[in-house]
Amino acid sequence: MAMTVTETPRKRAANARSSRLPLMTPAERRANGKSLREKAPRAAHAEWRAHHTRADPVDILRAADATRQRDLVPLRYGRMIQSPFTFYRGSAAVMAADLAQTPVSGIHVQACGDCHLMNFGGFATPERRLIFDINDLDETLPAPWEWDVKRLAASFVLAARSNGFSDRTGRNAAETCAHSYRQGMHEFASMSVLDVWYARLDDKQFLAMVPKQRREFISKRIAKATAQSSSELVFPKLVDTAGEQPRIHDTPPTIFHADASTSAGNIDLMRRFLPEYRKTLSEDRRALLDRYRLVDAAIKVVGIGSVGTLCMVVLMLSVADDPLFLQVKQANASVLEPFAGKSAYAHHGQRVVMGQRLMQPASDLFLGWVTGPEGRHFYMRQLRDVKLSPRIETYDAGMLSIYAKACGWVLARAHAKAGDPWAISSYLGKRPEFDVAIGKFALAYADQAEQDHAALLAAVRTGRVEALREE
Repeated sequence: MAMTVTETPRKRAANARSSRLPLMTPAERRANGKSLREKAPRAAHAEWRAHHTRADPVDILRAADATRQRDLVPLRYGRMIQSPFTFYRGSAAVMAADLAQTPVSGIHVQACGDCHLMNFGGFATPERRLIFDINDLDETLPAPWEWDVKRLAASFVLAARSNGFSDRTGRNAAETCAHSYRQGMHEFASMSVLDVWYARLDDKQFLAMVPKQRREFISKRIAKATAQSSSELVFPKLVDTAGEQPRIHDTPPTIFHADASTSAGNIDLMRRFLPEYRKTLSEDRRALLDRYRLVDAAIKVVGIGSVGTLCMVVLMLSVADDPLFLQVKQANASVLEPFAGKSAYAHHGQRVVMGQRLMQPASDLFLGWVTGPEGRHFYMRQLRDVKLSPRIETYDAGMLSIYAKACGWVLARAHAKAGDPWAISSYLGKRPEFDVAIGKFALAYADQAEQDHAALLAAVRTGRVEALREE
């Protein structure tokens, strides 16, 4: 008797976008990738023109406010109105809707979802090696690989404009990023599957890309960040030790305990969180977590796009009073979901964790997830584990191009790790058509982001949106 299996819509969507590749040889994958140029010519990626039915970008932003803490929403808009570049960093949902209208080859990867240049940087692996990679994956979801490339490239044009550079400089950086992605994908398509998973860009390799006059400055930053554990470095800045017990120091509006009752509630919340979060860790990491005790918890406002989602910093101390800081971050549905389909994971914290493990060459020791009050989803990790963020505002044109090269290679590695590097590489080809197209798209979409930023400023002036500027 035949057995009928009924698939739920979620399971059907997950199966359609599974990272498990169909059984094809590399040669067959390459042929398939090349054939996709007929469906989506590489030159077609240059196109950007807002459709007449395009939704109001301010409406898209405000729709997401429903999942945020109401009192922090004005701070989010205050950060976004500073410049078109800061607007872009906080408007992933707007671009997701726009990217859904652009040509795609049809190859899906585990995508970042919010792939701009400030979401890359240095961080430590569990083996204490410093690597350069994608470090913010809150929006990760299986989706077309082109979406990440286009968002990343456009961010370089906006960063160039923010630094006072010409559009020629911005376009060159965008093309360099696309070229590095294309060359990197060729490299990964020729490697063994295991070697792709082992590939990474460490601090020494990154420094080798940098001009000699900048190496000393960056080397000093690296040395300072790696001299001690991240928690030991952060402890004096974040903790007040004057009382009977260490307490996270309030520095509103970015870190605060709110009122006394809320502070006590945060501690109670974490006491309930920890056992459930612990279950999502591997057995060896549970043993490590068990060596620490909960001491304090406070609200922490982070980034631009995440402002208003509940984020907490948690202070824990070992039996020897060594500090450990954990970050608890709310995870909502990915901005890509309306256009790429629902996640295979019903829990968005788990979606983020699994996406990080698929895209990064190494992930945080304490990466896990938990469900909080009112069914809200969270993921947890260490706070600033030897984190080095790029100081884009100090970059000249040459350094911006070098950074674009590093980001392009890293993104290709992330996509190749669980994607189809053979098909993508063959689709991209050996000639620069794709690079040039992405440069054109980046310029056009940067113009769109500036128009959307102006629309947000107008909404603030008319009172439609409340914005709080930080002093």
